[in-house]
Amino acid sequence: MGTDRIAFLASETAVAQDTRERLAARYGDHPLQEADIVVALGGDGFMLQTLHATEARDLPVYGMNRGTVGFLMNAFSEDDLPDRLAAAEEAIVNPLAMTAETVTGKVHRGLGINEVSLLRAGPQAAKLKVIVDGRVRLEELVCDGALLATPAGSTAYNYSAYGPILPIGADVLALTAIAPFRPRRWRGALLPTRATVRFEVLEAEKRPVMADADSQLVRDVLAVEIRSEPRVRHRILFDPGHGLEERLIREQFA
Repeated sequence: MGTDRIAFLASETAVAQDTRERLAARYGDHPLQEADIVVALGGDGFMLQTLHATEARDLPVYGMNRGTVGFLMNAFSEDDLPDRLAAAEEAIVNPLAMTAETVTGKVHRGLGINEVSLLRAGPQAAKLKVIVDGRVRLEELVCDGALLATPAGSTAYNYSAYGPILPIGADVLALTAIAPFRPRRWRGALLPTRATVRFEVLEAEKRPVMADADSQLVRDVLAVEIRSEPRVRHRILFDPGHGLEERLIREQFA
């Protein structure tokens, strides 16, 4: 892996910007279109932004935590950066493709690396019909929302909603309800990666719903279709022994 030409990207926080200036002065900084590798400085939210911004370039991205959570980031150090980049382990992550149709008939598309979620946008619970590969699986799910998560994103919103943590090599997606009211005992499902999941919003005017794919927000949705997108790949780098698989296992014993 060529690591001579580094592009440093940083979140808008003062600590991330100051770090970027020091690292760029020490190791050199190249425009994104000329870089071999990207070093992202911030938290998990900024890492997702960086992955989306570089998805057309097929560049590996190495994150260093200058934010809060940092699940997708490596520990911060200003020393020996070229050696760390050369030794890093690569994880390939495929996002979810979202196609959302609004009540006005507009169609919006987006990609979610962690998950695609549907959330109630009014005072009343959402009512969703859940369809998997053309077959109705739940005629009516009354809930605050629902989400479909990738293994890489299974420790994020999915886990907070009591969804399962998925091994990075698992060929499955997690379908998780958010505060389900009916069916009260339903706690979600594991679906093959090749599955296409469609949510249809019932009583959309009375119970408005919004869809979100990595902060790409679509309001007043009528239907949302989600599937894995293998044609898009994100290359994330981790220090040896601290790869994504290890992080997912460790999270279950925290």
